[in-house]
Amino acid sequence: MFGSKQRKSNPVDTLIGPNTRVNGDLHFDRGCHTDGLVKGNVSADADGDSELSIAEDGRVEGGVAVPHIVLHGIVRGDVFANKRIELGPTARVIGNVYYNLIEMAIGAEINGKLVHQPEGQQPVMERAGHSVESPVKVVSSS
Repeated sequence: MFGSKQRKSNPVDTLIGPNTRVNGDLHFDRGCHTDGLVKGNVSADADGDSELSIAEDGRVEGGVAVPHIVLHGIVRGDVFANKRIELGPTARVIGNVYYNLIEMAIGAEINGKLVHQPEGQQPVMERAGHSVESPVKVVSSS
């Protein structure tokens, strides 16, 4: 995005089109791109090199746990990028962002905490007894 060194992206094996709505959790390997809506958690193996890209019109309503994330759309849930996250100028996160490396454009919004987790460090959520591959969404009962 901004740096002179561009990372080689994985080929997109999973494509969610602009008129597509996924209800449920999505687990993928290698590359996933979404222009549509995912109502559920999105994950990939934390020790892999998978990449999720979310276009400007793309949305995820749930947690995201993927090593590499390129975000231009909206995520309503916690985001775990144990390698790198790039937030474009139209990116919106309503939740906490746990990251190793972060790149953020002017205009990107995060409505939550930014938590740095150096590579090799046990993720905060695992220390609390939760799994990073399955982000937990807390719902209060009132």
